[in-house]
Amino acid sequence: MSVIYIRGGAPLEGELTVHGAKNSVLPLLAACLLAGGPVTLHNCPRLTDVDAALAILRHLGCETKREGRDLTVDPTGAAGSAVSEEQMRSMRSSIIFLGPLLARTGEAHLTYPGGCELGPRPIDLHLAAIRALGCEVTEDCGIHCQGRPRGGEVYLSIPSVGATENAMLCAVGGAGATTIHNAAREPEIYDLQCFLNALGADVRGAGGSSVTVRGGLPLHGGEFTVMGDRIVAATLLSAAAAAGGRVRLRGVDWRHLSTVLSVLSQAGCHVISRTDCVELRRDASKPLRAVPTVRTAPYPGFPTDAQAPVMAALCASEGCTLFVETMFDSRYRHVAELQRMGADITTEGRVALVRGVERLHGANVEAPDLRGGGALAAAALGAEGVTALRGLKHIDRGYEDLEGMLASLGGGAVRREE
Repeated sequence: MSVIYIRGGAPLEGELTVHGAKNSVLPLLAACLLAGGPVTLHNCPRLTDVDAALAILRHLGCETKREGRDLTVDPTGAAGSAVSEEQMRSMRSSIIFLGPLLARTGEAHLTYPGGCELGPRPIDLHLAAIRALGCEVTEDCGIHCQGRPRGGEVYLSIPSVGATENAMLCAVGGAGATTIHNAAREPEIYDLQCFLNALGADVRGAGGSSVTVRGGLPLHGGEFTVMGDRIVAATLLSAAAAAGGRVRLRGVDWRHLSTVLSVLSQAGCHVISRTDCVELRRDASKPLRAVPTVRTAPYPGFPTDAQAPVMAALCASEGCTLFVETMFDSRYRHVAELQRMGADITTEGRVALVRGVERLHGANVEAPDLRGGGALAAAALGAEGVTALRGLKHIDRGYEDLEGMLASLGGGAVRREE
C-alpha cells in the first residue's frame, strides 16, 4: 500500500507549471476515434484515468504511444464498437466513448459506469442527447445504441458537462446541423471545440449556452496541446493558503479560476493574476478569515471540484464559513477525515458549516475520493505535525505526482510503500 507522508507547519515557496487537465484530456482522447489519421496530444498528464482511456482505445483497435507528456493515438485501424464492463468500471467518465463510437461505427455497446443501477442516473442526459440525434437506445443492464447520428436539436435539462461533450462528439460524425441548448460552459468544453476544429470539424459557440455543430465533415489527424488543469491549480493554491508563503503557478488561465481566487482573496490571501501565471501570497503569521458563503454552481460559478480543497484551507480560519453544495450529493465525504485532523465542521444535507479553529494537527487519514484527497493534502500542509495520507488510488486519477508537486513548492511530502 502506498502512503504519502506530509509534514506541515512550513510555508510554501516556489513556482511550477500545472499539468494538463484530466477533465479535458479524457474527452479529447475519446474524440480521437473520429480522426482520419494519427493525433498527437501534448501536455497529457500521467494519470490512472488517462491510462484507462488509452486501454479502451487500444481495445477498440487504436494504436497508442506515449513519449513523456506527448500521447499519439492512431485510430485508422479502429473497428470495435463495444467496451467491456471491466473497462467501463475502470474510469467513471468512460461513458464519453458513447458519442464517438456511434459516430464512427453506427453502433455502441457499453455497460453502466459503476455497474447496473436502477432509478435515475446521470447518464440519462447522455442517452437523451443521443436519441435526439436520431440513434436508437436500448437499456437492459447495459446500453445498446444503433444508427448513424443526424443533425437535430438537443435540449439539456441541466448544463451537464459530460452530456454536452457526448452530444458534440456524436453530432460531429452525423449528417446535418445540430444545436445543443443549455450546454455546459466549462473551459474544457471550449478546449474540446478547439481540438475538433483543429481536426477539420465545424463547431461553434462553446463557452456559451448554445453550441452548434455542422456534422459530416471529414476529419484528419493533427496535434493539439491540452489546457492546464484548473482544479489542480485550485488545490495547490488552497495548499498555499493553508500553509502560508508564496506560490506561483504557470500553465493556467486565471480567468478559469476567478471564483476560487475571489474566495481566497476574501480569506486574506494576496492574489496576483497575470496573463501567463497566477501568484498567491499569504503571511503565515496571520490567520485566514472566514468568508460568508461558498456556493458551488455550474461554470462560471464556483466549481464543485474546488469545494473540498478550499474548505480544507478555511478549517483554520477566524470565524465561520458556510458551504452550499448545489451540484452533487455525497460531496462532503472528506469532512470526516478533516475532523480527524481537528476541524470543526457540521453537515446537514448539502450544507456544511465550518467553524474555524486555530490550527489542524497531523493524523492518519484516507482519501475518500479524488478531490477529497487533494483537500486532505492541502490541509496537511497547514497542520501541525505529520499526516499519513492513504487511499492514493483516488488521488492518482487526477493528480500527477502530487507529492512531487508539493515537495517542489517546499512542502514536506514523500510517498512510501508499506
